[in-house]
Amino acid sequence: MGMPLQRKTLAEYLAWEAEQVTRNEFHRGETFMMVGGTRAHGRIVANMGRRIGNHLDGSDCQVFQDGTKVQIANDTVLYPDVFVTCGKTFNDDDQVITDPLLVIEVLSPSTQGYDRSAKFAFYRRLSSLREYVLIDPDTRRIEVFRPDPDGHWKLFDMTDANALTLASIAMDCPMSWVFEGMADGGAAKP
Repeated sequence: MGMPLQRKTLAEYLAWEAEQVTRNEFHRGETFMMVGGTRAHGRIVANMGRRIGNHLDGSDCQVFQDGTKVQIANDTVLYPDVFVTCGKTFNDDDQVITDPLLVIEVLSPSTQGYDRSAKFAFYRRLSSLREYVLIDPDTRRIEVFRPDPDGHWKLFDMTDANALTLASIAMDCPMSWVFEGMADGGAAKP
């Protein structure tokens, strides 16, 4: 998550963040500079953004990647790697989105613990969220979390599947698409 910087209100953070070259997440008054991703991280984000975008063509859903903020309540702003939101039109000057249906995080060694614990806990506060996906470029592990009707989140391990099932947007994404352009051509590791 990086080093905390000076305390701010949400409004101060949004004004300050608009001027920054780097991306910084926000939680309860503190801002945290995000670390740049690897080539593998960027490749998977681009793959998922493109394939999901194609799948959503003609629907009232939109995919965002990398530089778009998601706000949770009045105290947290995060930058998901990839996310989908549905049914809302946006103004050109909207800074944050508050209702993602699907969030995908591509793990890196430095952020893995944060993405699995604190960040997932933040996202679970969103009533709109139906699916949280963690993709590990190094091990090719893919874990999908979905809430059951009682609101308990369940793990679906897709590591050995032929396709990543994104139930929230009714999409089966072949694993070769997820890992396209990577060194071993998308074959899963044992």
